[in-house]
Amino acid sequence: MKVIICGAGQVGWQIARHLSGEKNDVTIVDTNPELVRRATETLDVQGVVGFASHPDVLARAGARDADMIIAATHSDEVNMVCCQIAQAAFDITRKIARIRAQSYLETGYSDLYNSDRLAIDVIISPEREVAEAALQRLAAPATFDTEVFMGGRAQLLGIQLSEDCPVLNTPLRQLNELFSTLRAIVVGIRRDGRLFAPDPGDHLEAEDQIYVFTHVEDVNRALEIFGKQTKKQERVIVIGGGNVGLTVARALEARSDRVRVKIIEKDRATAEAAADALERTIVLNGDGMNIDLLSEAAVDRADALLAVTDDDKTNLLVSVRAKQAGCRMAIALVNDPTLAPLMAPLDIDAYINPRATTVSSILRHIRHGRVRHVYSVGDAEAEMIEAQVMTTSPIAGKHVRDIDFPEGVLVGAVMKGDRVMKPTGELRIEPGDVVALFAMTKDVHEVERLLQVSIDFF
Repeated sequence: MKVIICGAGQVGWQIARHLSGEKNDVTIVDTNPELVRRATETLDVQGVVGFASHPDVLARAGARDADMIIAATHSDEVNMVCCQIAQAAFDITRKIARIRAQSYLETGYSDLYNSDRLAIDVIISPEREVAEAALQRLAAPATFDTEVFMGGRAQLLGIQLSEDCPVLNTPLRQLNELFSTLRAIVVGIRRDGRLFAPDPGDHLEAEDQIYVFTHVEDVNRALEIFGKQTKKQERVIVIGGGNVGLTVARALEARSDRVRVKIIEKDRATAEAAADALERTIVLNGDGMNIDLLSEAAVDRADALLAVTDDDKTNLLVSVRAKQAGCRMAIALVNDPTLAPLMAPLDIDAYINPRATTVSSILRHIRHGRVRHVYSVGDAEAEMIEAQVMTTSPIAGKHVRDIDFPEGVLVGAVMKGDRVMKPTGELRIEPGDVVALFAMTKDVHEVERLLQVSIDFF
C-alpha cells in the first residue's frame, strides 16, 4: 500500500512508524525540513519538504499512484484542502483528515464531507477522542489505562500491581486454573520499562504494569483479584474548560447517577462559555494551581480530578497538588510521552496521551482485513486489534491451540454472535467470529496476514 502522510509531527511520525514497519510505501510531507529529516533518518520512509496542500508537492510525494492520504498537519484547513486536492487532482481512493475545530464537526454540517463537496472519507477529532478516553478512565478508576472493545462487551484494563496484590508470584497458567470462570486474560506485562506478551509460565511481580482483557461483566472481579478496589465516582473536578473539559462535563451531566462536576478554567471568556453551555456543572474562573481555589472546589472530598488544560506541566502539577490535598484520584492529560515514567513517582493515577488516542483512531481506518477497532498500547509498543474472521482467513476453522501465532501475540477474547468467550486451546475460531488480539508492534504485519487474504484495506 502506498500512503502519503501530511504532517511530520508526533501523530504523523507515529503513523509513519507503524505503516513503514509493516513494509508499506510511505512518504511524509511537511514544511519543516528538520521534521522531515528526522522521519527519513529514523524510519524507512521518503520525505518531501513543502506545503502539503500544494498540488506540485503532492505530485512529488507520489500522489498519482497513492492508495491513501492521511492529513494530520496542525491546520484543519490545510488538512481539508489536502484531501480535496488528493481527490480532484489525483483521484486518491482513501482520504483521512484530522480536524480539531468543533464547529466543523457539528451535526448540521455533516453533509459537507462527501465526494461532491469536501472529499474526506474519515474525520478524526482529537478533542472528542481525548474526551472519550477521559470518560473511560473515570469509569475505571483503579486502572491507569482502559479501552472498550467488542461493542462495549469487553474491556482492556491497564493495572499497576502493588505489594499487596494477592496473586503475586503466581504463574499465569495457575491463575487460569484458580479462576476458571473469570473471563479475563493477562495479555501484556510491562516490567522494568519493557512491555512483552507473557507466556503461561510467567508470573506477576510487584510494580508490574499489566494489561488485562476481560468481559465487561467481569471487570470488577478482575480488579479485585489483582488487588484493586472499585468505587463509584460521585464528585469530579475538571481543570480546563476548553473543548475536552466541556465534552467530559456534558457527558457526566447526561448520566443517570447524577455525578457532581466542577470546572476550573483560567480564561474568563472560556469559563463563561462553559457556564452557558452546561446546566448543573459549577464553573469557577481561576488558576487550577491555586490551592485556595482547589479548596473552594472541595478537592479534599473529590473522587477524581481530571486535568485537561493544553499545558502538560500545569496538568502534572495540578494533579500532584490535588492528590496531596486529599483527592482520591488524579488523571492528567500529557502530550509528551517521555513524561509518562513520571506518573508513578508523582502519584498520578492515570494519564491520557492525545497523540496515542489519535493514532489509534487513524489505525482503526487503515488496517487490512475486517478490522473493527485498534488501540495503540504504550508508546506505540503494541496494539490491541479487534477483527472479524473471514472465510478465507488462515485461522478460520482452527482451534486456538493449532494456530501458529507469533510469540508476541495473544488472544484476548473471541466473540461468537453476541457472546464473548475466554480463549481456550479447545475453542474453534469460525468465519464470522470476532477476535481480539494483543500484538507487539513488530508482529502486527503477521497478525494482518492471519486475519485476511487480500490487500483490500477498506
